[in-house]
Amino acid sequence: MSRLAGMFLAVILVIASFAPTPVSAQSSHHSRQYYGSWHGHPNGYSYRSYYYKPHQQFSGFKHHYVIHHPKFPQHHYFYNPYQKKFWGRCPVDHGGKPVYSLLAEKDRNGDLEKIPESAFPKPGPVPEIPESTDGVKLDLPPDDLPDISALPSGK
Repeated sequence: MSRLAGMFLAVILVIASFAPTPVSAQSSHHSRQYYGSWHGHPNGYSYRSYYYKPHQQFSGFKHHYVIHHPKFPQHHYFYNPYQKKFWGRCPVDHGGKPVYSLLAEKDRNGDLEKIPESAFPKPGPVPEIPESTDGVKLDLPPDDLPDISALPSGK
């Protein structure tokens, strides 16, 4: 290879190292919050993990669960495994608008069926990431739904 061709190749490699790289699904795990895949539960509902960092410097991720229940198919319900309570919901079909129904502390319960419909306020602004110290808002779940035909018949 001629010296000129070698210099040209070196310049191309330097330029390529500064080019933006495409964002993949895997690189989203380096963001502040993300959702895992759907899984079926033996009790007949589907769930996915919601991973989040309470603040940007938090090492690792904390998690909650998003529940899609066939008895309440129009909503995704958020469950806090640390407090063992449901704390809110968002509509499955939110029309691209960030809306959420945040339950009052007194209405939160570990049994979804014990939370009356009247306890859920009209959908309003999306809350902050749980335990957030900087006001960053929760990202709503992706618009994919679980394959409920693959679920075991539940209770």
